[in-house]
Amino acid sequence: MDIKERTNFLGNIYISHQAISKIASQTVASSYGIVGLAAKNLSEGLAQVITKNATSGVDIHFDGSNLVIDIYIIIEYGTRIKSVATSVSDNVRFQVEKTIGLPVKQVNVHVRGLRISNTD
Repeated sequence: MDIKERTNFLGNIYISHQAISKIASQTVASSYGIVGLAAKNLSEGLAQVITKNATSGVDIHFDGSNLVIDIYIIIEYGTRIKSVATSVSDNVRFQVEKTIGLPVKQVNVHVRGLRISNTD
């Protein structure tokens, strides 16, 4: 299902959930303290192994007026979890609003795990 952003004299603008997921996942990947995106459940985790979908770990919900984004992440061990989660939430909200021009009602960050990075 696509999000209808605006109607003007030239026509309508539709933005797919996958496009918004891609914006959010790229923003998360470039954030400090993030190891990667995590699957939200076991079935998505198995599908991610098979298909290598770059936007898994991001859920978009749009009810006609409210845009809600759920992000499932793995954080680097040793970083402040609250600081990283807040930073990810703020960065995703800013990038999505800047890119598509729709206000984001909520960005929910779900920390699915911690991972120790290589010390080599």
